[in-house]
Amino acid sequence: MIDTSLFVLFLAGLLGGGHCIGMCGGIVTALTFNLPSGRQRWWILLGYNLGRMASYVLIGALLGALAQGALNQTRTLQLLLYVLANVMIIAMGLYLAGLSSAITLMEKIGQPVWRRLQPWVRGLLPVKSVGQAILAGSIWGWVPCGLVYSASLSALASGSARTGALAMLCFALGTLPNLMAMGAFADALRSALQKRPIRLAAGLAVTALGLMQLGRMLLH
Repeated sequence: MIDTSLFVLFLAGLLGGGHCIGMCGGIVTALTFNLPSGRQRWWILLGYNLGRMASYVLIGALLGALAQGALNQTRTLQLLLYVLANVMIIAMGLYLAGLSSAITLMEKIGQPVWRRLQPWVRGLLPVKSVGQAILAGSIWGWVPCGLVYSASLSALASGSARTGALAMLCFALGTLPNLMAMGAFADALRSALQKRPIRLAAGLAVTALGLMQLGRMLLH
């Protein structure tokens, strides 16, 4: 099995905060509208994100299990998926830096599924408990997102349900600080992360991670 760097996926999720603001800003605003202040608000925000992260882990496990048999039989396919996964990470970085929008084309793939899931989220509003928040967050985890799709390819290339789930967990943990903070002070965070120098630095860092992974493969 190819050693896909879990730390790279964590950093990709962390540095992708600018995209998270744009993609999930409206969802976070809707989910946190009229939430009480204080400790209960933080617990509900955490519930949303735990549900979202659980969906990511499920996606990783399913993709890893799906690929397990095929990848165990052919090294060529595993190498191809690994290269594709890192090409997607590079494309993600270029998008975050504002240098390319190619990755957004992938988000159209999941739009039909998301249209069917949206009524379920609306049916849970307004959220009044942590349990409701976790359920709403688990649906939120299926929002079409180029970053998630890029990380999912790494889960697919991992070749096992366990490693695929772990890969998506690392990515999810990287996204957690931005989305938790966004639920608390969305406007200030959105303003900071959308600044050109920050977007450029974060995007180029993610691009460098993808190139580094490809370089490691070539060296081995």
